[in-house]
Amino acid sequence: MLLLLLVPAASAEEPEWRTTWDGTLYGYANSTSLRGDSVLNPGNRIARLPQNSATAEGRFNLKAGNDTLRVTLRPVLLAQDNRNAFGSQRQNEAYLSQWQVRLRASEAWSVAAGREVLNWGPAQFRSPSSPFYFDNGRSNPMRELSGVDALKLSWTPDMERTLALVRITGSGHVAQDIRRNSWLLKADRRGGDWVGGLALAHTPGQGAFLGAHGQFTASDALLLYAEASSSSRAAALQSPADVALPFSIAARSPRRTDVLAGAAWTFDNGQSLNTEYLHTGHGYRAAEEGAYFARAAASPLWAGQALAYSPPLLGRDYLHLVWQSNLMETGGYWRAMATHSFTDNGNELSGYGEIALTGHVTAFALAILPMDGARQEFSSLLRRSVTAGLKIALP
Repeated sequence: MLLLLLVPAASAEEPEWRTTWDGTLYGYANSTSLRGDSVLNPGNRIARLPQNSATAEGRFNLKAGNDTLRVTLRPVLLAQDNRNAFGSQRQNEAYLSQWQVRLRASEAWSVAAGREVLNWGPAQFRSPSSPFYFDNGRSNPMRELSGVDALKLSWTPDMERTLALVRITGSGHVAQDIRRNSWLLKADRRGGDWVGGLALAHTPGQGAFLGAHGQFTASDALLLYAEASSSSRAAALQSPADVALPFSIAARSPRRTDVLAGAAWTFDNGQSLNTEYLHTGHGYRAAEEGAYFARAAASPLWAGQALAYSPPLLGRDYLHLVWQSNLMETGGYWRAMATHSFTDNGNELSGYGEIALTGHVTAFALAILPMDGARQEFSSLLRRSVTAGLKIALP
């Protein structure tokens, strides 16, 4: 309401109105080889995952504003045809992935309403300091993160400090509205060679979320960073190590700690190597994960429970490596990733690459290769997945 009252007055005082837009058109196909011996999804009868798909997609960025008022929109148009052994399914969508109306009320204060990706921190694999985006999407360069619906009041007295109070009114463009009526208090501080932030969030039905992130530029080549959080999970699947005991679903899990520590080294040619170690207390120990797969194999009902209510990561400890090309190169980009789970000794390799064919047209491909067996996390559902296509930059 405050924003709506202030917008007309602010617009009248700032006549200079600037508009910009850009967009990207995507056309790509995916082929996924599912595991025939999967215990979580036998015969693909539970998850009914697509094995082949063809997608046409447009992602656009529209901006308009002046020094006081700014309006941004990110509409997405999607047409996708998914196929598996059970048939085909057409999906057509048009939605706003993000949007925002932001009013700068004074030099230090601003208010905003819209759909925003509340994501931060330097981590590549997972982002423990975020209450809304533990999977921050950076492991999949093609993924489009959609924001949460929010009202935000920000205080930025200088270039070093920011404080924001956010009211989450909805989960945005997702089916499950588990984030409605959440509150977030976010504080950030920036020094000459370091950045740090704290996040305090509360969601009805869940305990308080406490998160922190920081990074330190040790030299021109070395960046050190870390993220951590303390939280509980709603509707958390409990998997006792004793296989004779059944699954249970806790309305609220015990409070656990997630910690990620990472380092990024930039070579003389501009390529960089990120090394990250993640411990997530919400995951299972080795015996608990083994019992998780054993129960799923015993009953389709339990397999469905295992898929629907499992923690974001099954295991507790992971090593993640990212080797990527120089981000300043204009002719192309590549990124190679490897992840190891210390809980079940599973591995996953993946790679993304793109090459500019013309000034506007780029070819790209993403390949994911889980390794090992059906009762290990990364390889529990699929054997490999390959996506390839073209994208066209607009205008």
